[in-house]
Amino acid sequence: MEEFSIFNIFTLLGGLAFFLYGMNVLSTGLEKLTGGKLEVALKKLTSNKFKSIMLGLGVTMAIQSSSAVTVMLVGFVNSGLMALEQSIGVCLGSNIGTTFTAWILCLGDIKTSDNGGTLNLILNMLKPESFSPIIALIGIIMIMGCKKNKKKDIGRILIGFAVLMNGMELMSSAVDPLKESESFRQVLTAFENPVLGVLVGIGFTCIIQSSSASVGILMAFSKAGALSYGMALPIIMGCNIGTCITALISTFGVNKDAKRVAWIHVLVKIIGTIVMLPVIMILQSALNLSIFNETVGYLGIAIMHTIFNIINTIIFLPFTKQLVTLSKLIVRDGKETETDSKRTLTGLDERLLKTPSIAVQACRTATIEMADLTKETIHKALDIIIEYNADSAETITENEDIIDKFEDTINGYLLKISKSSVTGNDSRIVSKMMHCIGNFERISDHAVNLVESAQEIHDKKIKFSDECINEIKIITEAIAENIDRAFEAYNLNDLTIAHKVEPLEEVVDNLSIELKNRHIRRLQNDECTVELGYIFQDILTNLERISDHCSNIACILIQTDEKTDFHTYLADVKENDESFHDEYRKYAENYFSRLNNI
Repeated sequence: MEEFSIFNIFTLLGGLAFFLYGMNVLSTGLEKLTGGKLEVALKKLTSNKFKSIMLGLGVTMAIQSSSAVTVMLVGFVNSGLMALEQSIGVCLGSNIGTTFTAWILCLGDIKTSDNGGTLNLILNMLKPESFSPIIALIGIIMIMGCKKNKKKDIGRILIGFAVLMNGMELMSSAVDPLKESESFRQVLTAFENPVLGVLVGIGFTCIIQSSSASVGILMAFSKAGALSYGMALPIIMGCNIGTCITALISTFGVNKDAKRVAWIHVLVKIIGTIVMLPVIMILQSALNLSIFNETVGYLGIAIMHTIFNIINTIIFLPFTKQLVTLSKLIVRDGKETETDSKRTLTGLDERLLKTPSIAVQACRTATIEMADLTKETIHKALDIIIEYNADSAETITENEDIIDKFEDTINGYLLKISKSSVTGNDSRIVSKMMHCIGNFERISDHAVNLVESAQEIHDKKIKFSDECINEIKIITEAIAENIDRAFEAYNLNDLTIAHKVEPLEEVVDNLSIELKNRHIRRLQNDECTVELGYIFQDILTNLERISDHCSNIACILIQTDEKTDFHTYLADVKENDESFHDEYRKYAENYFSRLNNI
């Protein structure tokens, strides 16, 4: 038998490195593959605790990281996407979901005989050393040979899984010589003290920040055959507590409820251990149950890991309100800090950038919030041209400042997302957002320009003729309709609605030309002053620009999803698209007939 040496330690550390890297590649690939579905799933939470638990379990199994799910929850609560109470069920479910990794690792402990046969062949094929090389080969072929990003992501998942299993094999082979080591057995006797086992589990998991990896290492050491159920269970409990360090680190700079999410995660693990550890010690010493002295293997560790987390969930399920109360005692309500009071866009939390697909969807939610504010602002501005209102004028100016800040914040966030590896679909969404938010901001600028024109008319106590006011009403109604269409198309990502924007934009352009001609005639007939003429020209110019930006928004949606050039699309629809001409005739008949009746 080979003796344990410094080279075995090197192999053990190398195996740990492979294991952690493989898990990282695997979870990153799974996150990308699921896209925004995770965010949608988490936001569909109801008051039903069991649904929340199942969602937490499912999402954690999908991305293979309870820590990542908890960090997501901190981000969602911090940005207002989720209530603190909603996060508890997901948190409990994620604790069960994280045990799935241990069950995958059990494949490495499949026993086969030397007798041959079909069953033996099947069992051999289930061993990681048998199928990992094939999976790795398939993965690298998909990465190098496939053109679609989705297939490349699947390839990366396969590579990550193969590397993870290879790391597990390296760790197991590194500790194999310890089977015959008396010194190792003497060291393990220290772990007969359950409290020490818990502390070791906490310390080691805090260092590597992954309970799955800690449990994997524990499985590797179980290969030495000197680890009992009684020794392993407290270490598993400690591993569960140690993984909370990631959630606590993620709470820097967040609001109080987000901090409470992380503390609930910690409380569940610590209280669960405090409740169950004495029970285990009583069963082990007082009742002297023989199972605690039996040698544990991969399967035993996986079972204990799962049972501990299931019991924890059952214990805390009726006491979610008490958990919230306890978290509020730890993170007390006090004087509001600058971080708490600062207005932020919904969903834009730095922690979500660790999951780019969710960050993309959160950013889209924020851009819709910006779009809604822009739409509200421009409608107020259109109204103020007809009837000046000082309060509305102030609101429009304030909203424009907020929209400017929104643009800066969203642009910065999108740049950070673009530096991450995102799917092709997410990349298109990012592109649409980058182009559209600029148009939202320009529209709000024109809203302020309209306010300035209305303010000038009000301050100088001058006014347009009734005929001129009626003309402005008609063109502003046309623009209001186009604004509604363009913003609805963006919010719903509906290309059918988007295709209806350009015909109305063409009508607005022709209306503007007609109104300018009519105003020139009024000037020539001394029915209007030069001063009012300049103001009227400014108003028409801003209205045209607003309509142009509506067209831009619609064209961005169309060219991104239909993969067509902006100018080619416009030229093509105006010349060859019969539906465009039908829509144009319908709009033109409506607005020009009303204009001719003035």
